Amino acid sequence: MRESSIRPLAASVLFLASVASSAAEPPAVRREFRGVWVATVDNIDWPSKRGLPVAEQKRELEHIFDVARDLKLNAVIFQVRPMCDALYDSRLEPWSEYLTGQLGQKPEPYYDPLALAVELAHARGLELHAWFNPYRAHHPSAKSEIPSDHLVKRRPDLAKPYGKHHWLNPTHREVQDHTMAVMLDVVQRYDIDGIHIDDYFFPYKEKDTAGKIIPFPDDDTWAVYQKSGGKLTRDDWRRDAVNRFVERMYREVKAAKPWVKVGISPFGIWRPGHPPGIQGFDQFAELYADAKLWLNKGWCDYFTPQLYWPIKQEKQSYPKLLAWWASENTMQRHLWPGNIPSRVTGAEKGWPAEEIADQVRATRDQKGATGNIHFSMKPLLRNTGGVADALKKVYSEVAVVPASRWLSAKKPATPKAEWKGNDLVLRAADEAGLRWFVVREYDGEQWRTRVVFTGRGAAASRFEKKPQRVIVSAVDRFGNESVPIPIP
Repeated sequence: MRESSIRPLAASVLFLASVASSAAEPPAVRREFRGVWVATVDNIDWPSKRGLPVAEQKRELEHIFDVARDLKLNAVIFQVRPMCDALYDSRLEPWSEYLTGQLGQKPEPYYDPLALAVELAHARGLELHAWFNPYRAHHPSAKSEIPSDHLVKRRPDLAKPYGKHHWLNPTHREVQDHTMAVMLDVVQRYDIDGIHIDDYFFPYKEKDTAGKIIPFPDDDTWAVYQKSGGKLTRDDWRRDAVNRFVERMYREVKAAKPWVKVGISPFGIWRPGHPPGIQGFDQFAELYADAKLWLNKGWCDYFTPQLYWPIKQEKQSYPKLLAWWASENTMQRHLWPGNIPSRVTGAEKGWPAEEIADQVRATRDQKGATGNIHFSMKPLLRNTGGVADALKKVYSEVAVVPASRWLSAKKPATPKAEWKGNDLVLRAADEAGLRWFVVREYDGEQWRTRVVFTGRGAAASRFEKKPQRVIVSAVDRFGNESVPIPIP
């Protein structure tokens, strides 16, 4: 197993936030998802360039999690499989070029970036979600030689050239089996909190030098399907293949670890005209992605439509699209729309930082929406155009990830706590399934909240001096909170 472990009594104080309240009435724990994508493809967010020394890679990764903590985010969506490669120690696919500069070359000295990311995230009160590209086999930004054990070389019948890319054929059963095996391998070996896929199913269509759309190379599986007596149209057959994979992904991840959340982040418009007046790209027809169906069926735990348009852009209205997706959320899954602080450039043509803050506020105003995920980490690291400052204003308080009650609604046992000097030593009454301790302290003027990683059922939270009042609760992997107790 490569699951992260933290020393049981290591100090794990994570977030501090001031909340005005009387001593008699501590504030309820705020529930809101605050995520950020950390993209590794083409070194968008991390590492800053290929082939960095391992020590520098680690420093950059630690800085990412420090900034996420300081912004009072509570989840990082970390891209671990950009193109049939791995930013972790995999038996199924080669090491990523974006890490070492050479596809198939492990880092030297050796370390496992995903294991480190899990450890860094949890120590800072952040969930860690592993982000996969299920069908992209090779990206045009990759420059190194493709090794013989990569799927492009080993199984060219599954990973075919498409424009500037190589793409896995979603209609091929062996493709689905391989991608599912890759995802389950990570679920089983790492202590992650979620898995995540984005908007890449069938590829966005590419054109040849004459400007003609290149047909997707699935003639072989289409011929097999027709020969077997299949009755679907080719478009419906492609959509059916994607639908079956999405359903399978949800089912098999839940069978492996029920608490690992499954997240999907499709293109923000299902089809033009839904809701009325909306115009734009048709993912249903172009990517063969029936994202509305997946939400209607509840084949995910959280749904993150990429609403990458300004609030006032009527033909792609952020609030109208969000309200429409909320109306389609018949199974009451988490609705955490995707936002794009990368559009905040600090230049005249870029978005103002306040647009992102206003979108967070608009999300809070939408019934059924309980959080946001931001693309991507780089503008938050750089505070481009003041976007990190804008988020600090809307994320002024600490928040815990909302509970997934369809997975489990059972409250965990109330934790135990005792003072040892100025250290509050926290212990789980039953460590099975526990994830966090929530510590609320009153200093005579205001309440403050800390979220502390349990670290095998125990942790220590250090104070400069003992506060007037302390209330402690436990939160399990499903997000359920125990009955809070006062600590003398």
